[in-house]
Amino acid sequence: MRFGVFLPPQAEAGAVPALYWLSGLTCTEENFIVKAGAQRVAAELGLALVVPDTSPRGLKIPGEGESYDFGLGAGFYVDATQAPWSRGYRMYSYVTRELFELVAAEFPVDPGRVGVS
Repeated sequence: MRFGVFLPPQAEAGAVPALYWLSGLTCTEENFIVKAGAQRVAAELGLALVVPDTSPRGLKIPGEGESYDFGLGAGFYVDATQAPWSRGYRMYSYVTRELFELVAAEFPVDPGRVGVS
């Protein structure tokens, strides 16, 4: 899974709070960072930004790119329950467990001070 992380200058001195931004339908991990200009405000506030992609990419499941609102790019943040989708479309599990653990292990963010929007 792809994701982006912005670390404010305050992260050089230690762990900072983090905001996890979950973008909407058809967005990638770049949409919020590029369009909102949120880095300036996050730098002023000493806030890390974590922005995951809305869906897995590159799974090559037949039909995943046929519609904008289902499959590739359709960010519903749910876990698929039927094959072949259940093999890789596990966005709920990813954003509620895996991503938090990965970011906490690799970046100077305070896991006790996290917000999700």
